[in-house]
Amino acid sequence: MGTTIQLTASDGHSFNAYRAEPSGAPKGGVVVIQEIFGVNAHMREVADGYAQQGYLAIAPALFDRKQRDLELGYEPDDIAVGRDIAFPLGWAEPVLDLAASAAAAKEGGKVAAVGYCWGGSLSFVSACEVDVQCAVGYYGGQITAYMDSGAQAQPKAPTMLHFGTQDAGIPLDDVERIRAAYPGVPVHMYEAGHGFNCDHRGSYDEAATKSALDRTLAFFAEHLS
Repeated sequence: MGTTIQLTASDGHSFNAYRAEPSGAPKGGVVVIQEIFGVNAHMREVADGYAQQGYLAIAPALFDRKQRDLELGYEPDDIAVGRDIAFPLGWAEPVLDLAASAAAAKEGGKVAAVGYCWGGSLSFVSACEVDVQCAVGYYGGQITAYMDSGAQAQPKAPTMLHFGTQDAGIPLDDVERIRAAYPGVPVHMYEAGHGFNCDHRGSYDEAATKSALDRTLAFFAEHLS
């Protein structure tokens, strides 16, 4: 069980973050980047899971820039609300919050970013713009938009990506475009849909979740040790 802490970005914005600590000395720090549903029960469970694996986990409430303490479910109305907040935020302000979160996670040692859905894209952005030692993105549907934004979209840290072959929201052509642009980035595909890691959703896929987590933890062990 974690606690809610306050962090402050370099522009003075203060925001909440969920902090989950391991039982022993940390193997490293992990910034857990939310879906479009806020730092809800599922994202706190994900952070707790990384803490159980030995990492200091920090899950920043990126929606606090627009609406504080917002936690959404997974119904169509929730999806619409989340999209209306997440996508207009762009990249610059979330990057400030992620940089502050990575600085806090350094208490645990070297830092990884891992994100899901919107956070999967932001994890890729973190590899390009935030001081992290590695990054993992799950079904980040905005990565190609970031590539097209004019940003210096070149990962500076080792990066790994997970996608579902049955993800109706991320065209496989986008995935292939990412593969072609970043041949050094491992891209893993699963026979699953969007949100396959979330056991609060109908799209949850246990086998894909386990396989992706095993690869993610091995990646962390390689780059955070």
